[in-house]
This record gives sequence, structure tokens and C-alpha cells, in this order.
Amino acid sequence: MPAKYSHVKKRSTTAPLKKSNGNGHHHHGKDHRNPDPHLDRTISQAMTAVSQLEQAIAQVLLIRYEQDIARLFSTHLYSVALVHLPTFVLRCITVGGPGWVATNADSEEVKDFFRACIGMDLRQSGERVATKSVLWSYTALRHFAMSNNVPICRKRGLHSLRLLPYYSALKAHVDTLQAMPAPAFAKPPHLGPLTEGFEALEDACELKVANQRSAGGAVWDSDWRLKVRTGYERVCQTLWRVAREFDVRGYGLVLREKLTTKWCNCGCSTDHLGEVCERTVREDEEESGVRPGKEREWDGRGAGIYGWETEEEEDIWELELDFSALEPDECDEGIDPEMTISDLMEWRYLRAEKQKERGNVAFRKGNYEEAIHHYDAAHEIEPEMPHYELNLAAAYLKMNKWMEAEIACNLALGQHKSSKGYYRRAKARAMQGRVEDAIKDLRAALKVQPGNPEAVAELITLSPPPDLSEETSADTDHTPMPAGSSCSASSSSSSSSSASQHVPINSCSTPSPYPDYLRIPRPKPPRALPFARTEADNRRIKIVWQPMTVDMPDDEQTPARASSYKKVAHKPPAWLKSKSSLMKAETFTYPNWERYIVKRV
Repeated sequence: MPAKYSHVKKRSTTAPLKKSNGNGHHHHGKDHRNPDPHLDRTISQAMTAVSQLEQAIAQVLLIRYEQDIARLFSTHLYSVALVHLPTFVLRCITVGGPGWVATNADSEEVKDFFRACIGMDLRQSGERVATKSVLWSYTALRHFAMSNNVPICRKRGLHSLRLLPYYSALKAHVDTLQAMPAPAFAKPPHLGPLTEGFEALEDACELKVANQRSAGGAVWDSDWRLKVRTGYERVCQTLWRVAREFDVRGYGLVLREKLTTKWCNCGCSTDHLGEVCERTVREDEEESGVRPGKEREWDGRGAGIYGWETEEEEDIWELELDFSALEPDECDEGIDPEMTISDLMEWRYLRAEKQKERGNVAFRKGNYEEAIHHYDAAHEIEPEMPHYELNLAAAYLKMNKWMEAEIACNLALGQHKSSKGYYRRAKARAMQGRVEDAIKDLRAALKVQPGNPEAVAELITLSPPPDLSEETSADTDHTPMPAGSSCSASSSSSSSSSASQHVPINSCSTPSPYPDYLRIPRPKPPRALPFARTEADNRRIKIVWQPMTVDMPDDEQTPARASSYKKVAHKPPAWLKSKSSLMKAETFTYPNWERYIVKRV
């Protein structure tokens, strides 16, 4: 959460004052000798109305925030496709040949690479989007106030209580926002095709071919341009498909927590927003030429909010998060208030990864209680990385704690719809006797990752072959086999055995990897390539992250400041210099779009 919102804290709830009855005795609340139910009801209704107003304002901020994350991160993905995917394609075709990416763009190796990078980027979405989104939403509320002639202070801005007479209109807008489709990633319509990305890739490939000729090596065939273009287009489509596995509603937890626990019931949300946003809004109006006080459509967006949904919209993933994120009184043990948001995000990840690695060591030794402790600590440090909860679910499954495993999977799936998450939740639900729910999860896992052998095996276990008599009667619904077919003599016994061997019962020409009775949709055949496939396209490659060496505090020697760190070859902060002798180098992987190597298996 940016510093300028960090002062928004929940007001402490104090006990009601005790009243004396004149005899030295005290009682709480209303005077039972002279009850005034009408007065109490009026106060109660007034407090309820204010609370409802604050909750509606918080909902406006929260739903718009989710939509903003989806849109701004979609802009970021467009930049990734334009800037980083040409390099990725070039590295892959250098190892696998010009047609490798077109042939393998939808492979699990490529998708896992994208999943790791997108997950690392999404964990930053809250910090990067919060300030801009709250500013836009405040402007929308401000426009609503102006359209209803509600006065706005030039210094303190809009106060929430002034909107109380217009709560019904505000609530109607909340209902409209809640009825909108769930926010999802999609290519922004105002951005053009990825022509520049392909042109940069083609130039790099031409230089590579020229170097091959000059070195007397093997040169790519003449249709390499078609292969490279097809590969680039298909890998961009895979990027968007993988991104849609993530749910933006599981991210931005810092602002979400403030909106749902610290603002909506304290009666001060837009009061604080007015103090910090009004000045910025007025400056933007002056710079963009919008006449102050102009009455607009009340929801505001696209009607005077500078930089919203235009080609000039700021790509906030290019900004340096070099401003402070915490106030001194909010700092935990070992966290220095001078740390920037960028420092805090890196610190969270490295500390969480250290806990995860300790959990992995304990898990391999069979010490699942200790593994749970470390995985839980990792999630506590970095709650916006779903794989810590998946590790936690695996440990709970080993200990036969089915409900705890399901809860962990729910948290992980709330951020990323992963095959592993669905599979582990299916195991937990099956052991609780909820077979139908488990089967639904297994089908969802196979939808994300067709052919997952663990999910198929578990689905076969939970869905045994039907009774042979039922199967025979059901066969009459199928198209009869042609006379003389090699399958026409198959009996019910052979059908039963074929089911156990994962061979379809009534399919000869197009075999399926699943038994027919499971009713699993067959994987879609790959799209036809516009060129002939070669042996080189079948090469297996591996994407390896380049390790990052970081000096971390030695927890055994530095228990009090175990959460501070510094990077190797970087100047340490002033507050860390005295602790430099208590550091030790540790190696981490940090998934990103630049630090990786592509090599043949």
C-alpha cells in the first residue's frame, strides 16, 4: 500500500461510558429507569445508514480496483508480447530450429514458463495499481457529488457523509458493478497489432542466418520466415490463454484488507480519500484542460479522468517503486521504514522462498508437521504466491488432514486455476466422501492440463466401469459398426478389458487415451501447420532460471534482524552496514522474463 494511504487506520473501539445512578453503582448503555426507544432507534438507524454508505463506497473502490488490475495487467501482457516474447522465440528456435515454437507453442514446458513469470508479475499488481485505481474511483465519486450539487472542499475534498442523501443512487451503481462479468485478461482494444515485435524478431533471425552462412554452418531452409511468424503468433496466443488461468480477484490483498476491514465501518473512507486525492485530481484537471466544476456523467470514467483507457495510459509496470511503503509505527521487527515498496516486495519473496525450501527439506524427510510450519510461514510472508498453499495442501494430505488440505487448495485456486490445485483438492474431497465434488475437480484439472496421468488415474478410481448389462444397453445408442469391421466381433468381455486398459470401448479409427464411460472430452487436435513438420520440431528443450545469489541474514546469528537483507554487488543500506558480518550467501531462483536459459534435454 503506498505511503500516502498508510495512515488510514481503523478507529479503536472504546467501551461505552459508564453512568452513575447516584448510589455509587454504575450501569452500561441506556438508562433503564427512563427508556427512550424512539431515540435509540433513531441513533441505531442513523449508524446503520452511515455503515451502509461506507460499505457501498468500499464496494465501488474494490470492484473498480479489480477491473483496473485486469485492464492494466492486460496492458502489461501486451508489452511482454511486444518486448520479451521475440527474445523468447529467438532463444527457442536457436536450440530447436525455426519451426520448433510453432509446433510446441502450447506445450507444458512453455506454459509453465509463462505461469511462473505471470505469477511473479501479478504479486506486484496490488502495489502498482492501488494508487491509480483509488484516484480514479475517487474522481468518479467526486463527479457523482458534483452532478448532485454536493459541495467539495478544495483542501479536504469530498466527505462521505455528504453523500448520505444519495445513497440509493450510489447503491444502484454498486449493483450494476456487481453484475458485471468477472474481470479477466484480454488484449486492450486500443492497442494495435504486434507488428513491431515480429519485425524485431525477423531482423534478429536474418542476422543469425547471415552469421550461419559466413561461418559455413547449416543454414535454415527457405521458409524460415513463415515458421518464425507462425511461432510468434501462436506463442502470443498461449500467453493470453495462460493468463486467463489467473483470477485477479485473488490479488491486491493489502488494499482489499483496508477496504473490507479498516474503511467500510469506520466512517472515514472518503474523508481520508479526499485529503490525499483532491489535490491530485485538481492538478490533473488543470493539466488536461478539463474545466473544474463541469458536470459530467457521474461514474466519471472516460469523461475527464486524465489518462484512463487511452493510448497515453501509463504502463505502471515500467515505474520504479522507489517510494516508502510503511510508516515507522507499522514496521515489524527487523523492517526498516526506509525500505521502498520495491525493497519490501523483494524482501517478502526471498524470505518466503527461504521458508519454502526449509519446508521442502522437512517434507522429503517425512517431517510433515515441520513442513506445514514452514509453508505456513512462507504464505504469511508472501500471501500473493499460490504455490505456498499448494505445498501446504500436499503436507496436509500426507497427514490425512483433509479439511485443512481443501482450505489450502481453495486459497490457491482463488488466485490460479492450476491442475495441481484441482487435483489435490479432489484428493481431499474424495477422502471426505464427497466423490461428486472430487470428480468435478478432476475434470477441471484435465481441462487445464489434458492428459494429466495422476488426474486420469484418480478419475478412473472414483468412476469405476459401469455394469456390463448397462453398458450393453447403452451401446445401442451408438452408431453401429460397419459389417466386416475389425471391431465388430468385440464382445462385452473384451469391452470390459479394453476399458481397464484405457482404450475406448466403441472407437477403432480414432483411439482415445481415456475410457469412453468417463465422458472426458478428447483433447483438441493441434492446428494444422502451414508447413511440413521436421524431425527437429520434436526436440525436447528445457527452460532453466538463472540463479540469483543474495546475501541473507544468518538467522542463527541475527535473530533480531533476520528479515533484513542486501544484494551482492549492491551498496547495502546504511542501517545494514553494521550487520554485514552476520550475512551469508544463498541462492534463489527469481522467475522473470529476462533471466533464463533455453537448452536441449
